[in-house]
Amino acid sequence: MTKSLVFGHKNPDTDTICSAIAYAELKKAQGQEIEAVRLGEINSETAFVLDYFKVEAPRLVETVANEVKTVSLVDHNEKQQSVADIADVTVVEVIDHHRIANFETADPLYYRAEPVGCTATILFKMFQEKGIDISKTTAGLMLSAIISDTLLYQSPTCTPEDKEIAEKLAAIAGVETATYGLEMLKAGADVTTKTVPELLLDAKEFEMGGSKVEIAQINVVDEKDVLVRQTEVEAEMSKRIADKGLDLYLFVVTNILTNDSVAIALGSKTDKVEAAYGVVFAANVAPLAGVVSRKKQVVPILTEIFAK
Repeated sequence: MTKSLVFGHKNPDTDTICSAIAYAELKKAQGQEIEAVRLGEINSETAFVLDYFKVEAPRLVETVANEVKTVSLVDHNEKQQSVADIADVTVVEVIDHHRIANFETADPLYYRAEPVGCTATILFKMFQEKGIDISKTTAGLMLSAIISDTLLYQSPTCTPEDKEIAEKLAAIAGVETATYGLEMLKAGADVTTKTVPELLLDAKEFEMGGSKVEIAQINVVDEKDVLVRQTEVEAEMSKRIADKGLDLYLFVVTNILTNDSVAIALGSKTDKVEAAYGVVFAANVAPLAGVVSRKKQVVPILTEIFAK
């Protein structure tokens, strides 16, 4: 049997890591040889989750074609968000809940994308469809992914299906969702000890109307903890703009207690953000009232603005 790998996007978040692990468990139960790996460093929220459920982090890889011929993708499909040599392997399966962009394959594949709040929600249904039980530990990881992606059900990306499945996973994992979820989110929102690159760890690159855009996001309990370091943050953002030839770098700082965000933006296309949200940047900062979801409240709106 030929080994395969499964992984989520670069700069992995909790859904990317936990869904890769859950997917590997599902496939191993069906007799496949597969390993969950990761394309970047673990953030503090995910580290809390893995430690809580006593799970080792997936192995870090930079390339995959030197190891396998086939791969599966979870929680992403856009090539710039994937492994560097994605073009040198065959993608056999994609499980995702994001937009579909610049993705094509030479051969048919299993592609499952659903408009839900989290990849783990889809995976739960796949376990059920195959009649495979979810272990207590994996249930905890999948629950954590849903809590993370939906901000404990507060994000507009959250669907009734996400919440229903999360509560079923909580029962399997033996945890109380509200108590555990808030503890988990606060662990990820403590930015006091993070380096500037760690503040910008959850970043994704997008192609929008011929422009290159990178959008980073971090959850906090007080946005001032980030804004007090704005000079350092902007220096790192400027470096990434120069290194990658970006037209816009947008950093969304989301307060998990108020469900509002502030944005820091640099680049030649910051006016697109102003047009999208009806705001004016002052010292490169603007409020984004009620914005908590990059997937639903940032990427689609900016994509439309850039297309005009």
